[in-house]
Amino acid sequence: MATLPEIVARLKSLRDPMIAAHSQGFFKTGKGEYGAGDRFLGIRVPVLRQLVREYRGIPSRTLWALLRSPWHEARLLSLLMLVDRYRRADEHGQAEIYTRYLANLRYVNNWDLVDSSAPDIIGAHLARRDAAPIFGLAASDNLWQRRIAIIATFHFIKHHSFEHTLALAELLLNDSEDLIHKAVGWMLREVGNRDRTTLERFLRRHARRMPRTMLRYAIERLPEARRRAYLRGQRPGATA
Repeated sequence: MATLPEIVARLKSLRDPMIAAHSQGFFKTGKGEYGAGDRFLGIRVPVLRQLVREYRGIPSRTLWALLRSPWHEARLLSLLMLVDRYRRADEHGQAEIYTRYLANLRYVNNWDLVDSSAPDIIGAHLARRDAAPIFGLAASDNLWQRRIAIIATFHFIKHHSFEHTLALAELLLNDSEDLIHKAVGWMLREVGNRDRTTLERFLRRHARRMPRTMLRYAIERLPEARRRAYLRGQRPGATA
């Protein structure tokens, strides 16, 4: 059974300085940026996914300790393994993962970490329960907690349940962060991919108030004429 030092050593053996340097810029790790101070080894996601299978049986304490690593890829590996473990767990095991995930949100601190874990842990766990916790996260001062809230609803969307996504999108219309604009727009687009009428009903009410990035993401898959109309602040005719 691999220990935490052995896993970290394995990750360091896979490091690529060129990829790491690119990641430092891509994930905005400079002073004052959203990922300030984060450290990268330079490991591609497909490699980490291979390690998920290899380390599937490690003890829970090792898995959670890995999430507290200063290395971005170590945290991502931990989250990918937690998603894998959640899917395989019984109800008690799933509840434990969900609860401990919420207790360790300070380590889910970049958009890829959020996007790779929130739907399959937070969203999956709340799909058959009271979804109030995501609204608490949406009201947080923390950027990543707000993103967790809206991205978690991707699980609901995949099961053709749009109510919570639309409610959160409305709550986050005036958010100051571009990463939230992108996340909300992305989730609205996914709603539209499954039910265009529902998306356009939301757009008719809110398009003129939506941040430009949010709107562009939301309408990306609509017919060109309708996209142009929304971008001009017009209300298109009935959905074709």
